[in-house]
Amino acid sequence: MEEIGIVKSIDGVIAKVVVQKKSACDHCEQNTCEVTDGGVETEAINAARATVGQKVKVVMRPQTYLKGALLFYALPVFALIFGALSGKVYLPAYFPGTDPDLLSALGGLLAFLLSLGLVRLLLGRMNRRTEYKSVIEEIIQ
Repeated sequence: MEEIGIVKSIDGVIAKVVVQKKSACDHCEQNTCEVTDGGVETEAINAARATVGQKVKVVMRPQTYLKGALLFYALPVFALIFGALSGKVYLPAYFPGTDPDLLSALGGLLAFLLSLGLVRLLLGRMNRRTEYKSVIEEIIQ
């Protein structure tokens, strides 16, 4: 995924870059970017050694983008399905006389909520590691 942006500030090897806001930004919950009037401010590794005010190409590796998308979208869905099936099969033994469909719904909801907490924890860890950050690949102007 490639974006064009302008370097706003530099702190060591990390640069804050303002890129144009996309429609996908409206639903993002990663909290790694700051939305400003000029666009979205994100952090990137300054591999091209850009300076403040330069227009740059910011690249996110496809495997990083895919890993984040799978974690953010697929894990909660699988947890919901697993929780619903587990709730229907195992919970009636612990709650006799309760409707298995109700236990299935409760198991799915509980697993889904736990997976959202896990996703939040894992995305926070991913954001701190440099291998998951965007990279300024080249200076355009």
